[in-house]
Amino acid sequence: MITIQKYVRAQSLEEAWELNQSKRNRIIGGMLWLRLGSGSVNTAIDLSGLGLNTIEETDEEFSIGAMVSLRDLEMHEGLNSYSCGAVKNAVKDIVGVQFRNMATVGGSIWGRFGFSDVLTVFLALDTYVELYKGGIMSLEEFASMRADNDILVRIIVKKTPGKAVYTSMRNQRTDFPVLACAVSCLDGEYRLSVGARPARARVFRDEKGILAGGITEQSAKDFAQYAGKTVHTGSNMRGSAVYRSHLVKVLTERSLQELGGM
Repeated sequence: MITIQKYVRAQSLEEAWELNQSKRNRIIGGMLWLRLGSGSVNTAIDLSGLGLNTIEETDEEFSIGAMVSLRDLEMHEGLNSYSCGAVKNAVKDIVGVQFRNMATVGGSIWGRFGFSDVLTVFLALDTYVELYKGGIMSLEEFASMRADNDILVRIIVKKTPGKAVYTSMRNQRTDFPVLACAVSCLDGEYRLSVGARPARARVFRDEKGILAGGITEQSAKDFAQYAGKTVHTGSNMRGSAVYRSHLVKVLTERSLQELGGM
């Protein structure tokens, strides 16, 4: 159980940042994972009054506030049209609608959880994060960093021409994924994002040019074999490393075939 001594609804990002410099204080987000922990929080910092709960779309990008719920991602027509339904497919099996109405995209990205469907799918897109002090950087760079005391303000998805597919393997529909996989082709560059390895998601590229001639039945199979050898996996209660490596090949090949048929 977690205990909270004081609650503050921040009136500005500066106030939230100053409060967050103490290791005893925490930004609570949707507070769905935080409450499952244990220990004491001196001050719980709430960002819900800072207008970070909207998705803004322009001709060039989507700007997604850190307090946007996973349900908002699931239901946003523009984002899902651009991503070919990949974003919706990534979040639709996360626990249930009630949970997704409360869980925030900021919490999912900031946590860099190994099981995160959200991190996996956004890594396959041309995605950036905006930090209050750290500025704008690619999500790929952010995902490799250790957590610090900065504040995630928003996620930015550039409308780079392309298409994407998301798939995962779960022991049951609303469970954490045993393996998560997102494949995209953006401006001719193929990306494979693999999460729940069980380590945090990483991006793998077609460095050998296997897909240079486009997606065919053979090239999809060859790249899947390459991914199975390249993607490092581990074991936990949901599956062994051997099983996950097999899933990497299966899900990659399926996703490429679907991508090629779009």
